Amino acid sequence: MDKFLQISQAQVLRNTHEKGNPVVLPNAWNAGSARLFESRGARAIATTSGGVAWSLGYGDGEQLPLEEVLANIRRTVRVIKVPLTVDFETGYGLDADAVEQSVQAAIQAGAVGVNIEDAQPGHGPLRSIDDAAQRIAAARRAGAKTGVPVVINARIDAWMGHDGNPEEPLGEALERARRYVEAGADCVYPIALTDTKTLTAFIQALDAPVNVLAGPQTGTVADLARLGVARITVGTRLAVLALENADRAVRDMLKAGRFDGLDSSFSYSDAQGLFAGN
Repeated sequence: MDKFLQISQAQVLRNTHEKGNPVVLPNAWNAGSARLFESRGARAIATTSGGVAWSLGYGDGEQLPLEEVLANIRRTVRVIKVPLTVDFETGYGLDADAVEQSVQAAIQAGAVGVNIEDAQPGHGPLRSIDDAAQRIAAARRAGAKTGVPVVINARIDAWMGHDGNPEEPLGEALERARRYVEAGADCVYPIALTDTKTLTAFIQALDAPVNVLAGPQTGTVADLARLGVARITVGTRLAVLALENADRAVRDMLKAGRFDGLDSSFSYSDAQGLFAGN
């Protein structure tokens, strides 16, 4: 990718993060889904680590080799013109130095944004705040060394698997968020925080853009905008939806001998047309 174009895309992506006017980023799992989402008007595309891994025959949780992640980035940026931000899980590195090298490789492949999680791979225990902040700082150094102002979305996993009072993790999550912003994060992502009261308190207490994972229970874009959300993603949900629809049609074929599940308003020509000129 042309370096000046990549720098411009990073700046465009960063500028879409407006509190109260959120950018909606559909999470793609391959070049084809990314191109489809771009054709529907997405201002930028995010990837889903789970969807990418499953499409290539691996489980989520950094089981997909880094080389495959990079190849997917290259394939995707070849067919889209909008910025691409990559779910980079915990950073693909045992320590901060390794994370820096991995993020440099992702940028060189064409990414202009990365998600970095603060848990161990595979939704394991949370890292210490110092360790997690060092990994964010490493990603920022990678951007500086490549000359691309990569947009870093720091994911906070304090609510992952938390079944108690949603306010309980708030204090630690805010401490983590502030440290990550100090380390170079552009946006913070309290994944799995769905309680409106706690989410509002989190947003109001933090002087940084906040990313929310949206789903059927989170309300509309307008609802989230009123809370002050700056970025909306959907994680694995689009990839799972695609698998669900294929699963339903295949079960009907193999178990019921029926093919009506193959009826679709989206045609071969529609799919082919996405790649005219590529």
